[in-house]
Amino acid sequence: MRLSKYILTLLLLAGAIVSNAQQSDTTTLTLQQCLDIAIKNNLQVKLSGSTAEQDRIALLQSKENLLPSIAGNAGRTLSQGHVINSITNAYVNQSQTTDSYNLQGNVVLFNGLALQNAIKQASLTYQAGKMDFQAAKDVVTINIITNYLAILDNQEILAANISQQAVNQENVNLLQIKENQGANAAASDLTDFQGQLASSKVAVVSSQNSLDAAKLNLFQLLNIPYNPGVKYAPLNAEELLGQYGSNPDDIYATALKQLPAVKAAALHRQSFEKGVKVARGQMLPTISLGGGLSTTYSSTGQKSVFIDSVTNAVPGLYANGPNGKESIFSTTANNQLQNISYGDQFKNNYATSVSLGLNIPIFTNGYKRNAVALAKINLLNAQYQEDNTKIQLKQNIEQAYYNMASAYKRYQVLKEQVAAYTESYRIYKLRFDAGVLTSYQFILAKNNLDAATVNMISARYDYFIDSKILDYYQGKLSSF
Repeated sequence: MRLSKYILTLLLLAGAIVSNAQQSDTTTLTLQQCLDIAIKNNLQVKLSGSTAEQDRIALLQSKENLLPSIAGNAGRTLSQGHVINSITNAYVNQSQTTDSYNLQGNVVLFNGLALQNAIKQASLTYQAGKMDFQAAKDVVTINIITNYLAILDNQEILAANISQQAVNQENVNLLQIKENQGANAAASDLTDFQGQLASSKVAVVSSQNSLDAAKLNLFQLLNIPYNPGVKYAPLNAEELLGQYGSNPDDIYATALKQLPAVKAAALHRQSFEKGVKVARGQMLPTISLGGGLSTTYSSTGQKSVFIDSVTNAVPGLYANGPNGKESIFSTTANNQLQNISYGDQFKNNYATSVSLGLNIPIFTNGYKRNAVALAKINLLNAQYQEDNTKIQLKQNIEQAYYNMASAYKRYQVLKEQVAAYTESYRIYKLRFDAGVLTSYQFILAKNNLDAATVNMISARYDYFIDSKILDYYQGKLSSF
């Protein structure tokens, strides 16, 4: 009984594992989920985020450079032989231990506003870094959208090719029956349609390969292991068809204000402008204020301590008094040397200092002059980069806009073509079934319809992709 329960439990667990595995293989990904995963896993986005954090720390440091710098030090010196007593400044011939403590501070009062301009430069660099971070996320976003739509496009094309293959298979089956009955109008009818069936199978294989490649490319962008069993939530591309509503100039004008990449380029250029001012400021004199506090201790430090006093007559010295000669007395104090305690020396040996310094760079081996020249070149390169960003942006917008307009026109024409070829195919099929049409003419009509259908699907998604690229340039990707 226990054994049967144990086996039943194992079967249930195995069934649950298989069920979970099947569910994981058939997971449905939405476009938003793909965007979230890609932005989270993309290494370029992570790198941009780390760079922005470095820029934030650099900004914090540039502000703290205005604060005073304070440093303390302590040291012990062991001396032997003929040395100077640090307390009496007299030479002694003995062992001596000396401790010293120093606290020093310094603050820059003026250095050509280099510190202030460095703060402004670091602030602009940090803002540019945040824009670079957002631009990196936007690039990932547009790539994910493009590849996601490519999957949906290839899925529709594959479905169309499978449907076409099924129709060709039905025709071959029907002609096979007629061939067996000797009812085909021409001897090549069956083989013509068998060749057409083979062509449709090749189209299915080709479209399946394109779909698999698009899926693999998406998973590589997501930076997660490839799962071929994943399903993809559909999007209604049909709803987006129509006039876009903005011309390239309007889109470009909006992009200049909205696109993070453009903002980042402008901020980088402004940062390098401040960099030139920083380099120039470092060529000017520097005024600084300093101060210090110190104390010492010496093992030879001693002080004289009073013990008592003795009064004695001075031999040979007398003074005339009312009673004749009287002895002269003197009082002698008895003192004893005692070591000064560590604490008393620490408190009593304090010394303070205040200094005002002026540093004038007269000759620095051309370093500061060359620093200004390099800063100007960096600024020039930043200006070139900003101009190039704007030029590339305008060209990309124009290309995407006219590609979208072309795709829309192609889609409208192809819709009419599909409708026309659908009616032609219906008529040709009736005539072929009646035996008044050759297989070549019928297959040609079928090929025309199949090609027009696939082209219409591609045109619809071309329009869809280009319209989302234009949305990206205008900062409208949040609509997804």
